[in-house]
Amino acid sequence: MSDDNTPTSVSPATVGPRPSAIDDRGGDDMVMPFAVRALDVRGRVVHLAATLDRILSRHAYPEPVARLLAEAIALTALLGSALKFDGRFILQTQTSGPVHLMVVDYQTPDRIRAYCGFEADEVEAAIKAGKTSQAELLGEGRLAMTVDQGPDMHRYQGIVVLDGESLEDAAHRYFDQSEQIPTRVRLAVAEMFTRGDGSGPRRGWRAGGFLIQFLPDSEERRRQRDLPGGDAPEGADDGLPHQDDNAWVEASTLAATIEPLELTDPSVTAERLLYRLFHEQGVEVFAPTAIRDECRCSRQRIAEMIRNFGEDDRAHMVKDGKIGVTCEFCSTAYEFEAAEVI
Repeated sequence: MSDDNTPTSVSPATVGPRPSAIDDRGGDDMVMPFAVRALDVRGRVVHLAATLDRILSRHAYPEPVARLLAEAIALTALLGSALKFDGRFILQTQTSGPVHLMVVDYQTPDRIRAYCGFEADEVEAAIKAGKTSQAELLGEGRLAMTVDQGPDMHRYQGIVVLDGESLEDAAHRYFDQSEQIPTRVRLAVAEMFTRGDGSGPRRGWRAGGFLIQFLPDSEERRRQRDLPGGDAPEGADDGLPHQDDNAWVEASTLAATIEPLELTDPSVTAERLLYRLFHEQGVEVFAPTAIRDECRCSRQRIAEMIRNFGEDDRAHMVKDGKIGVTCEFCSTAYEFEAAEVI
């Protein structure tokens, strides 16, 4: 899932040594692709604010659950925005912890929706015990990333085991195992308070993400080491060649210096962050993509879903002659006369 923006499809602007010009196109609720050709890397920066707020505000998520889902949304926006065709990118976790399910659905070119399933009593107990790290909330399970190109196309899915690690770590392992592209991801979430309308401070959420990938022209330069049991000759060096590549060492080292505040501070635009990281090497930024909160549900889709249930299942849904369904993503309630869908 590499970022293959080319000058023929975007409008690049070089971030040079002029600080006054570096924040022209930065903003919230957008993903900005970039390229550092001197280091053979490409990447994307995402900033989410109002869009994230709307998604989280539809559900009474406890604070640590909201943080976890916000980070998953930022990661999905980074990855889904790389698709160059009409389709969907879906991130889903199924785990044993208090947060047993997360689903984030990115529809190209710019729509995102998300939902989190959690056990309220278990989350409350975790909060009281101070056990609210991502590993403690998720527990053990799996993270699946699915690329759906439509009903007539093959689905691609990569799965990694979640076992006491962060979403950042899981993303790194996904790219090592499934994509085999040297990748570094940084994610951050912040709860912001602003002045309200006289009823007290208003809480809002912000999330940011940064992704960089090593994509030299030579495939050998980005080759991963052979997996255990592979066909590499006995005695061959099984190290990761890209780890010794000076360009990737420099790029990944610079990425590691990003502070969480730099991804969530409204004053640090994508261009400002990229200038701070790569002004010596030169960095191209491309036209950003706006990200909007929009669910895929509709009355017609919900009716079709109900009709796909068996007759007995549909009969058990009927109450007072009607069937009611609420979308887990956007909380929109739909009501049907039983005769409409049976």
